[in-house]
Amino acid sequence: MDAPSEDLSDSTHPQNDDVRVYFVPYRWWKEAQDSNLADGNAKRGVLYSARPGSSYVGPMKIINNIFNSDLVFNLRREEDSGHSNENGEVGVSGRDYALVPGDLWLQALKWHTDSRVATKDGRTFSVMEDDMADVYPLLLRLSILRETNSLGVKITKKDNAVEFFRRACKIFSVESELLHIWDFSGQTTLFFINDKNKLPKDCQRQSDQEILLELQVYGLSDSLRCREGKKDEMAAQHSNLAGSSCGASLMMNGSLACMNSNSVHTNSPVFYGSSGEAGSLGLTGLQNLGNTCFMNSSLQCLAHTPKLVDYFLGDYSREINHENALGMDGEIALAFGDLIRKLWAPGATPVAPRMFKSKLARFAPQFSGFNQHDSQELLAFLLDGLHEDLNRVKCKPYIEAKDGEGWPDEEVADEYWRNHLARNDSIIVDVSQGQYRSTLVCPVCKKVSITFDPFMYLSLPLPSTTMRTMTLTVVSADGITQPSPCTITVPKNGKCEDLIQALSSSCYLKDDETLLVAEIYNNRIIRYLEDPTDSLSLIRDGDRLVAYRLPKVTNEDRLVVFMHQRIDEQYIHGKLSSSWKAFGIPLVARICNSVNGSDVYNLYLKLINPFQITSEGISNNSDSSEKTVIEEVKELKDAISPVLSAGVNGINEIWVDPDSDAELQFYLTDDKGATRASKLVMDEPVTRLPRRLNLLVFWPEKKIEQYDTHLISSLPEIFKSGFIARRPQESVSLYRCLEAFLKEEPLGPDDMWYCPGCKTHRQASKKLDLWRLPEILVIHLKRFSYSRFMKNKLETYVDFPVDNLDLSTYITHKNGMVSNRYMLYAVSNHYGSMGGGHYTAFVHHGGDQWYDFDDSHVSPIPEDKIKTSAAYVLFYRRVVDV
Repeated sequence: MDAPSEDLSDSTHPQNDDVRVYFVPYRWWKEAQDSNLADGNAKRGVLYSARPGSSYVGPMKIINNIFNSDLVFNLRREEDSGHSNENGEVGVSGRDYALVPGDLWLQALKWHTDSRVATKDGRTFSVMEDDMADVYPLLLRLSILRETNSLGVKITKKDNAVEFFRRACKIFSVESELLHIWDFSGQTTLFFINDKNKLPKDCQRQSDQEILLELQVYGLSDSLRCREGKKDEMAAQHSNLAGSSCGASLMMNGSLACMNSNSVHTNSPVFYGSSGEAGSLGLTGLQNLGNTCFMNSSLQCLAHTPKLVDYFLGDYSREINHENALGMDGEIALAFGDLIRKLWAPGATPVAPRMFKSKLARFAPQFSGFNQHDSQELLAFLLDGLHEDLNRVKCKPYIEAKDGEGWPDEEVADEYWRNHLARNDSIIVDVSQGQYRSTLVCPVCKKVSITFDPFMYLSLPLPSTTMRTMTLTVVSADGITQPSPCTITVPKNGKCEDLIQALSSSCYLKDDETLLVAEIYNNRIIRYLEDPTDSLSLIRDGDRLVAYRLPKVTNEDRLVVFMHQRIDEQYIHGKLSSSWKAFGIPLVARICNSVNGSDVYNLYLKLINPFQITSEGISNNSDSSEKTVIEEVKELKDAISPVLSAGVNGINEIWVDPDSDAELQFYLTDDKGATRASKLVMDEPVTRLPRRLNLLVFWPEKKIEQYDTHLISSLPEIFKSGFIARRPQESVSLYRCLEAFLKEEPLGPDDMWYCPGCKTHRQASKKLDLWRLPEILVIHLKRFSYSRFMKNKLETYVDFPVDNLDLSTYITHKNGMVSNRYMLYAVSNHYGSMGGGHYTAFVHHGGDQWYDFDDSHVSPIPEDKIKTSAAYVLFYRRVVDV
């Protein structure tokens, strides 16, 4: 029981840090004392006897006369209790109980739950196994009687469910047999204060006031009412196993609340132990029902979340909202609460969450069946479902969002938060909802829009997911540099201008140069990336891009694109057949508006010069093998026809002899290289030049031998996925992930913003800022990425703080009254690849002890093993600054 007030600080009974009082069978407690496993075995308890309520005069008797169905009795302190504590007779009866403080109860519970197991029908089971379903809340009302050594107790049928009230009557009935309660805690003396001035100011002993005590009853079966020497079969079995009703306990989380007859107020019981001495409490596994490890992982993290556990171990059913159309009529909340009680029951064995799974499949069909799913997606649905089921707002008011332009951010944020709470008020909001500021800026009219939105968790990108690695081939037109691959990093949702900028920096582009990026497919250019505003998401990982390094364009310059073909010989039906086949990547250069055939040929020789083979042995006469460009042009004049059609349109096709040993031959073609038009003439000007002049270049075998065509025949993909040499594991800090989340970036092409200034959708830039942090901070690491063409999981190792996550420098709104430091208490892990992995949970269980929850199996794990590349969802709780 909690101390009523600080006014009692001078009481003769010292206060204990753990003021909770536990109600257990005396026989069960005494056996633990006799085994020397509980300290304080020399302490003597104060004996109280229960008598029927009719034996005293006071407000309780009046109430009992009106509601005669309620169970009413009187607890009277016995003046001499020492002799009974040592004669050995006390505890023989099944009607004797003990009140013990939390630390002593935990030690005794550990002895009974961990040491006393037996075999039943050939299997190992806990004595609590048959009582797991008997978990129920109970409300007691205490009145301080005029006699200072007495308490009036009423168990009301109105406040408790019928079945719960029936069980309480069997336990506490004093009509036929006397009930003895030994107080080893010393807390009940707080009720018996002679000087009424020491009572809490708002809890004076008046006839219309009561003290409400909420109890959690765990598995107190009918066998607890065993008469002396008349134990039934179940009681005898329990006695043989663990000294009569082993593990059955009634926890009295005394929340002293002043009450009148018309109002009821109860503080939720605190069950989560902070001292780490909880023994096996909460260390209960969840059975895998078939690929339900994703669900078990998230549930175990929530089952060890402070305040949330306390809430669901209390009488949370009174807050279920049956009128909320967005809720599930409280069914998800009830199923979750029942699961929490089973996981935290003393002596619990691994729980099969079938009922919860059934409710989940009913309201979230995406989780039906037994396929593997995502633990974070389940967590998001569950938190939202619990919030709606427990929303204290029965009728949500309509609130119109106001434009806060011109108002201070603090005032606007507070108004947004008040509006949010007016429609959303639940334990989930109290514990795990925060607020961030979202700023959108139109790229055209520069309109700024600021909103303050709530969040339930933070989904942080890993830095490698915000940036994209791309490999292109850079081809220079200087006649010296060979093509080379260039790998750059660009924003994942960036634009082509980001690509050009990164390339320019990587290849040290000169001021008089420019880059022309084109996509190559089947040895031809299928598109040019010339619009700087085009999104990089249009470029797939399997694409092949070439960046042509060219002189800056002038008004009279034209672009010439050379596509290459060579003779390909193959046997078809036993006959040797020859045909022209495309090879290599197109070469691009700029030419002036007035050129002839010789200029074009001269330019092409310059472009292929870096591919020329210069090693010895190709020719005995080096002079004859190293012809000048002029000599090459002269030979070409004699080898090709001196005819050039008058125009590009309507040109008749000219066939080329595949067996010809002539030099390079040039033909006009279309942008696909599919047609062969007229042949270029060396001395004749090329008239009617288009903006892009497309030419086919035919290579005879003689030329093929003189050049290394492999340099232009292979292009790397933008990003090569698959089985490649394993690179060193990436490592990044959690703070860097947070910085990537808060960094300003453009919206994706599928997430355009409607600009109120431009009256159209724009690809605005977005900036997030943390404004209000919750008590429980859930951080989701975005390891999985999905697109139309691929799925991927990042195995990046995230170095996250365990004891001190300090967000002081990352929160925009500086509230000096609230701490921004957090401590890790749970981790949801994912091992393996997409679709075939396994989920587990790491949970902090007090002190320095962590546990690994792997479905049914629960085992200790060192703290230095908590940080792995499998960490997927992190759970932090706020640390109060001293």
